[in-house]
Amino acid sequence: MNAMPPPVLPVASPGLCTEQEVTRLVHDFYARVREEDRLGPVFEAHVHDWPEHLAQLVDFWSAMLRGTRRFKGSPMSKHMAIELDKDLFDRWLVLFRVTTAECGNPPMQELANDVAARIGDTFWKRYQMLRWPQIGLPV
Repeated sequence: MNAMPPPVLPVASPGLCTEQEVTRLVHDFYARVREEDRLGPVFEAHVHDWPEHLAQLVDFWSAMLRGTRRFKGSPMSKHMAIELDKDLFDRWLVLFRVTTAECGNPPMQELANDVAARIGDTFWKRYQMLRWPQIGLPV
C-alpha cells in the first residue's frame, strides 16, 4: 500500500507575504477576538495596552510567516495565569481561520493556519500539564 506523502507547506520567508499582510492579519483577527462573546472578555481583562500587544503579535507572526527575528517574549508563561478551557482555544482557532481565509494570499493562509493549529494544540497540552498535572494527558 502506497501512503500519500504529507503535503508540503509553504516556508516562512519574506517572499511569502508582506509586513502589511501580517499587520492586517493580526489587527483583523484581534478585532474579531475582542468582539467574540467568550474570548473578548478574557482579552479585555488581561491586555492593558492594545497597541503594544498588537505590535508584539505582529512581530510574532512576522517571525512565523516571514522568518524575521524581531519577536521577544514567552507567551506560554503569560497564558498560564489565565483561566482557560478547550472551548476558548477552539474559538480562537476558528476565528483565526476565518481571518486567514480573507487574507487573499493562499500560501500565507496555509502556513498561518498550520502554525496556529500547532500553537493551539501545544498550548492546550502544556496548559493542562501545568495547571492540572494530576490528570495527565489523553493518549
